[in-house]
Amino acid sequence: MKDFLCINDCSVDELNELLVLSAELKQQDKAGTLKRTLEGKALAMIFEKASLRTRVSFEIAMADLGGVSVCLKPEDIGRMGEREPIKDMARVFSRYVHGIMARTFEHKTLVELAKYADVPVINALSDFTHPCQAMADVLTIKEHLGGLEGIRLAFIGDGNNVARSLAFASAKFAMKMTIASPAGYELDGQSIKMANSISKQSVTQMLEPREAVEGADVIYTDTWISMGQETEVQKRIEAFKGYQVNAELVKLSPDAKIMHCLPAHRGYEITDEIAESANSVIFDQAENRLHFQRALLHKLLGK
Repeated sequence: MKDFLCINDCSVDELNELLVLSAELKQQDKAGTLKRTLEGKALAMIFEKASLRTRVSFEIAMADLGGVSVCLKPEDIGRMGEREPIKDMARVFSRYVHGIMARTFEHKTLVELAKYADVPVINALSDFTHPCQAMADVLTIKEHLGGLEGIRLAFIGDGNNVARSLAFASAKFAMKMTIASPAGYELDGQSIKMANSISKQSVTQMLEPREAVEGADVIYTDTWISMGQETEVQKRIEAFKGYQVNAELVKLSPDAKIMHCLPAHRGYEITDEIAESANSVIFDQAENRLHFQRALLHKLLGK
């Protein structure tokens, strides 16, 4: 594994190795016995989109392992590929740092970075996938439910980059994922086909959220309006009426764990009552971003 751009690019063995390492490093972190395996290593962190969890978790992960990080925002470098070619930036970064983490608008930016960089490139979010989030989610599910095979995951809402990453993860880890979205906002058929080519019938798309939730072990939702969609706010709010994760929906699977990748818009895709309920593991997910990314950095940069 040179880069981490999409869960589909990784083998099941590689992904399981990262999960095991995440759990081990998390345990070491809690015990205060983490080893500084990235002494002398540096990570460039490129942000085209704003972030809370991504920046803090990657920055802390590097510091925990003895490395340093450099945060680069749009005001520092402009939009990727506009001020200077991405291939030039990739080769310059390769002379300065030992790894590149990028949170970008377009997935092709990451692909081009990885093509020309001599150091590992990590996808911290793109319009296509959010693999670090999905792997932190899988770690959380495994911790709370004891395993992954056969777990029934209901995703309620937009068929977006998070839904796509969870679909790929579900296929890799033999989970069953059902996605309920309003017409016009479904996960694209090609992504579902890709997931189901890895594991037959691992991902199902439907319209009815109540049907998706029945028998679910996990109920997951995400914002209806992602960054870059601000002009569609009212249109999306109307389209997603009936897709809120609330008490009425959750009572169909009252023991299901509640997940949200944050930031949450309470009162829209999820109610405050459900976000704060006993079955909510939302903040365990957020914490596990740190533990998974620490393992990822150790794996990619610690050689």
